[in-house]
Amino acid sequence: MATAGDLNLERYFERIGYDGDRSATTATLNQLAAHHARSIPFENLDPFLGTPNRLDLPSLQHKLVESRRGGYCFEQNLLLRAVLLEIGFDVTPLAARVLWGSPIDAITPRSHMLLLVDVAGERRLIDVGFGGMTLNTTLRLELGTVQDTPLEPFRLVDVDGDYAMQALVGDEWRTVYRFDLTRQFPVDYEAPNWYLSTWPGSHFVTGLMAARATEDRRYALAGTRLTVHHLGGASERRELASVDELRDSLETDFLIDTSGLPSLGAAFGRLRHS
Repeated sequence: MATAGDLNLERYFERIGYDGDRSATTATLNQLAAHHARSIPFENLDPFLGTPNRLDLPSLQHKLVESRRGGYCFEQNLLLRAVLLEIGFDVTPLAARVLWGSPIDAITPRSHMLLLVDVAGERRLIDVGFGGMTLNTTLRLELGTVQDTPLEPFRLVDVDGDYAMQALVGDEWRTVYRFDLTRQFPVDYEAPNWYLSTWPGSHFVTGLMAARATEDRRYALAGTRLTVHHLGGASERRELASVDELRDSLETDFLIDTSGLPSLGAAFGRLRHS
């Protein structure tokens, strides 16, 4: 795997529009989470269009920073890990079992990546790669406490000795994922990344997804359905009726540069016939 020496920190800061403090503090960590989440969207265009995701740092920087694309959890959080290490944070990569839409005690594969950061005497979670529920701040590694974020409240609960992250959506606590504190290494993400971005039955291969979180709303794309969830307000939903509407939404709502995606028309055709 590539090292932090392959990282262009200045270009990353330009990409996320960050010109604030660069010391390894909680305030910096929260600012990076907010700027990253609103600037670099979650998206699976490459697997959907038949290109497996690569996790080496030069590839991540080229795609997410220079090409102004997005990515999914391994891409987002591996890039962020390199940034945090370069700044001087103490970072532990973790793996989680995704439980969104599943019972809290379900045993699913460890197919998600998140980061644990030790800072200012606290342990905090940062995760800029969970699609429609991506965090745009950090959470204390603390059981049972409801923690406000710019969007939904979150909490961590105990499940058989593991941590389960939950979000309050409407009036319901919904489980996002389950994890423990076993340190992962970049090589540990290679097999699940290959599986998720190449297996014909993977939802990253069969369907199109994009998401972006700002301070007051969440944008979510599922196939041709665009939804905008407004903080404290109603949600807007509409169907994208053409490839031009799809491209415009990717560019405008999700800030994705689609100039390097000539097969988007064929992709839209797949979506309309799926």
